[in-house]
Amino acid sequence: MQTILVTGGGGYIGSHAVKRLLKEGHSVVVLDNFSRGWRESLEILKKYGTLYVVEGDIAKKEDLEKLFQKYKFDSVMHFAALCSVDESMKKPELYFRNNAFGTLNLLAIMQELGVKKLIYSSTCAVYGNAKYLPIDEKQPTLPENPYGESKLMAEKIIEWFGKVHGLRYAILRYFNVCGADSEGEIGDSKKPSELLVQNAVRGALGIEDFKLTYGVVDTPDGTPIRDYIDVEDLVEAHLSALSYLEQGQKSEIFNLGNGRGWSVKEIIEAVKKELGTEFSINKGEERKGEYGAVYADISKAKKILGFKPKKTLGDSVKSLAKWYNARINGYEK
Repeated sequence: MQTILVTGGGGYIGSHAVKRLLKEGHSVVVLDNFSRGWRESLEILKKYGTLYVVEGDIAKKEDLEKLFQKYKFDSVMHFAALCSVDESMKKPELYFRNNAFGTLNLLAIMQELGVKKLIYSSTCAVYGNAKYLPIDEKQPTLPENPYGESKLMAEKIIEWFGKVHGLRYAILRYFNVCGADSEGEIGDSKKPSELLVQNAVRGALGIEDFKLTYGVVDTPDGTPIRDYIDVEDLVEAHLSALSYLEQGQKSEIFNLGNGRGWSVKEIIEAVKKELGTEFSINKGEERKGEYGAVYADISKAKKILGFKPKKTLGDSVKSLAKWYNARINGYEK
């Protein structure tokens, strides 16, 4: 079993990865500055194994130096990132500092101390407005917002560390993530979430008003089309990527999604149907930097990692409802 550093382990996806790694018997050290992540999620998970939690910032070299002096890591799963398209259009400096510069700091200390395996949490936002559908890994990378640009910059840094220093990596480009822990212990605690399915479920449960924040785009029903993957399926792919690197395989980039798209209107109808309720739809502030249709070709991940999404959209909605019913107010800081 390995000792694995999980950056951003207090966040939505990172915490689910921590739980899965602990249940597999790995020792986990989480680094999180808790500007967006949650300490309580990690307290919940300590019962599953050896988990150390360190408060620190990847954009601060001294925090990384202290961490790597104290622990010896076999691999790193790098989730720590800011991930709001809309926020990145308003405050791009935050995104380049954290997502690009922070990744450079992390890789520099990994190189210095000989940690050679990295699984990187990237995004389909690196592609921008798709030139063709479904999107495979050969699609041109033309980000249309600072969030996507900052993640692509981090990818390029990783690739150069691979070429120059022998870093071995799996870059995982996520499409939209939904769902929660099937046991109901952890979930997405942002209020409101940045994610459509989460907010629709909260609206359906009457926890808060559901606000539509997408503008009109050129799709059949005039709402954006996205590919939605359950968080537990996503985490399973990280375990497969870890095993892949352990076997000495070459560095690769993989798309992770469901392989099909749902429009915003289709998601709203699916949530209503699954939970058997109607809910009002209010107009929120329109998000900037959006585009029409985005969904993945996941054949590469299927072939090389054995990746196969198991959860349906209905499964994701039910797991979210279970989480939000148990934790209407989410975690406490």
